[in-house]
Parts: sequence; C-alpha cells; structure tokens
Amino acid sequence: MPQKEISQVLKILSKKYFSDEKTTLNRMRVAEKKDPFKILISCLLSLRARDENTEKVSAKLFEVADTPQEILKLSTRKLEKLIFSSGHYHKKARTLKEVSKTLIKNFNSKVPDEKEKLFSIKGVGPKTANIVLNFAFNKLVIPVDIHCHRIPNRLGWIKTKTPEQTEIELMRIIPKKDWRRFNAIFVQFGRDICQPVSPFCSKCPIEKFCKKINVKKFR
Repeated sequence: MPQKEISQVLKILSKKYFSDEKTTLNRMRVAEKKDPFKILISCLLSLRARDENTEKVSAKLFEVADTPQEILKLSTRKLEKLIFSSGHYHKKARTLKEVSKTLIKNFNSKVPDEKEKLFSIKGVGPKTANIVLNFAFNKLVIPVDIHCHRIPNRLGWIKTKTPEQTEIELMRIIPKKDWRRFNAIFVQFGRDICQPVSPFCSKCPIEKFCKKINVKKFR
C-alpha cells in the first residue's frame, strides 16, 4: 500500500472527523487536568455501549465515586444501578470492582502508564490498555477497536483477522505523527459513514481510495 495514499486518506478524514470534542474520551483527553482513572473507567464502561450513554453513565458514576477507594465502597447493587444504562452492567460492575481493588493493592491507587502493568489488571485488554496509554498519558500507540480493525481491512491497507494483528500492521504502515489521532478519526468515520453493514459509500469522502473488501451491499 503506497504511503502517499494512506497519508492522503488520513488528511481527508482528519479534516472531517478529528475533533477533541466528538467523544467522551477525547474530551477527557484535552481536559485541563486529565484523570487517568476516569479515562480507564470510562473506557471500561464504553465497551459495547454508545458514546452518548457512556458519557451520561460516567458522569453519573463520578458524581458518586471517582477514585478506586470510592468504587469499592459502593455496594454491588448500587454500582450496578449507577451504570445500568451502559449495558452488561453485572459484568461491568464486577470489572470496575476488580480493577479498583488491583489498583489499590498493586499500584498505590494510581493507573500505571506501562502496557505490561495495565495488562496485569484483570479486565484490561489490549484496546483498553492502549486507550489509557494514548488518551491519558499521550503515549505513541494505536488503540484498535472494531472500527479501526474493520476499516483498514475494507480499504485494502491490511489483511488481518484479529485486532492484535491489526495493531501490529497499522504501526508498520501509519506515520507515527498520526498514531495518537488514528482511533478518534476512524471511530467517528466508522459510526458515520463506514458502517459494518451497508456503508454509505455514496457519500464517503475517501470512496475512490477504497477497495471495498468484503462489502456485499452499500448505499
């Protein structure tokens, strides 16, 4: 894949979709005082949830508890009630409790800024770890979610089967200067235009660059 074409695509999408105000996590990234714990918890709440729900649930939770100690003090029932609308609230409540417990026990209540240490926390996977490193600590990593995995494969940039493979390949072909914003751009583009089923190819700003790999139907 020609680097010039990748740069062109990123430039086009950046103009339309890169904004620090678009998502909950982006707003938290540019906050005057970034809070790694809130970013981690918001990321965990965002799994399988719409961003607008994540924002409301996160705000509701942080009004009551915004430290590992305060999360642990909440009864499971109270915590589940607070995060109910994020979906999968039973599992997420258990995860939030486990994560808070581990942070207190192993990391002096602080969110670590190293991938291996983040991986040691039960409930924190590659995507969550990279989002924390990227959004909370400005580390040069590429968080890969379903959009960041699907779209580069659809474009024909890469040919991978798992997000982990995608992360490796993207780090090889994406210019380092674009690593921090890649996730924010492709998440918005994936929600707005390049949807999983029937993408809006007719109004896609990068349609001419797309190989439409595995696209059966489009609008």
